[in-house]
Amino acid sequence: MPDSKADIAMLEAARAAGPPTDPATAQRINCTPENIEQGLARLVLSLVELLRQVLERQAIRRMEGGSLEEEQVEKMGEALMVLEAKIHELAANFGLTPADLNIDLGPLGHLLEK
Repeated sequence: MPDSKADIAMLEAARAAGPPTDPATAQRINCTPENIEQGLARLVLSLVELLRQVLERQAIRRMEGGSLEEEQVEKMGEALMVLEAKIHELAANFGLTPADLNIDLGPLGHLLEK
């Protein structure tokens, strides 16, 4: 809720200006059912891929540290490979490539290491 006349004036000016004309901003706000579904799938799969990579690095550290038995290493490696394949399969179902999952975070770089 606006607190002052200045806030109200600013909101009215923004409303009168209409939708943003910057192509980058307009693209981000373009909400159609297809865009929303694909965008949500991209976000969720990107986060799952990030977690998979973190788990993989942790497994490698534990393996190199000698805290895992050979059988545990095999099971973990298998599980991570199956998870990676499933992520790629789901991405393909939504028309996404693995590169699409590497979200650009602007000045921070990209979300995923590849």
